[in-house]
Amino acid sequence: MIKDYAFSEFQKKLATTGSSFRVGRFVVNLRSNITSVAKGVYQLYGESDTLNQPCDFSIQLKSSSGIRRIIKPQVHFLFNGIEPFSSLPLSQAFPLFEWGANWCVTNHFHECLVIHAAVVEKDGFALILPGQPGSGKSTLCAALVEMGGWRLLSDELTMVNLNGNEILPNPRPISLKNQSIDIAKTFSNKEHFTPVVNDTLKGSVAHLKAPLQSVLDFDKSALPGAIVYPKYMRGVGTSLQKISKGTSFIKLAEHSFNYSVLGEQGFQTLSHLHDQVECYEYCYDGSLPDAIKLMGSLLPS
Repeated sequence: MIKDYAFSEFQKKLATTGSSFRVGRFVVNLRSNITSVAKGVYQLYGESDTLNQPCDFSIQLKSSSGIRRIIKPQVHFLFNGIEPFSSLPLSQAFPLFEWGANWCVTNHFHECLVIHAAVVEKDGFALILPGQPGSGKSTLCAALVEMGGWRLLSDELTMVNLNGNEILPNPRPISLKNQSIDIAKTFSNKEHFTPVVNDTLKGSVAHLKAPLQSVLDFDKSALPGAIVYPKYMRGVGTSLQKISKGTSFIKLAEHSFNYSVLGEQGFQTLSHLHDQVECYEYCYDGSLPDAIKLMGSLLPS
């Protein structure tokens, strides 16, 4: 495991030869000379296995050189030695690792249909939670996992096998933004949060460590249980409305990263997925205990 190393030893390894370790269900080889990246990985992935095997993704995060090291220092994300997007302020180095790891999956993993949605599991069934930014998706996901005892499959990427009958886990830290951070800290161990990084394109961000058992169960798939489109609406009250599978199909296709890449296979996968689930729109007013109870009632008995 990463925490078998002293932090200073791991930091040195990361800055020189790099380290290969499990990130969700994938193996990442990471090399970085940035202290905040080493601290974030050591904190959130400390129980991850270090592996001597071919990696799925080779990532480097490096700080700017020359005068840029002093004036507006930047962090650069490299995938297989190529920089696929623009640099960010150095303070955003660890969030960039998390965002970049998601980018690697959505752009290069086409053995599944990959959907922008949180997904959690209970009693063998997966609850899929697609949502736009600000919908409360990640807050609800964190509450289900931390308060409700659900297994975290993923906070960001729902991966459906191409038969449409299994959800593959990719347990990673939960990404929280703005007011969601303070809400999640009321029911989670504060030591499991990374420091808040302000002024990103997403606002203020922090990451919450994935539960150990979820990480250990990275290879245990789940059956589709229900699709719920959550929307946090303060002061409005709670409502749950069943929607047609056709409506959900269109919405979920829009949330999919590689639906068009997969072509007919993507269409068939999404069709088979909807054959097995009921679909809902859910407005909630922030009462998380009520939300947890209701979500459990939507799964097959």
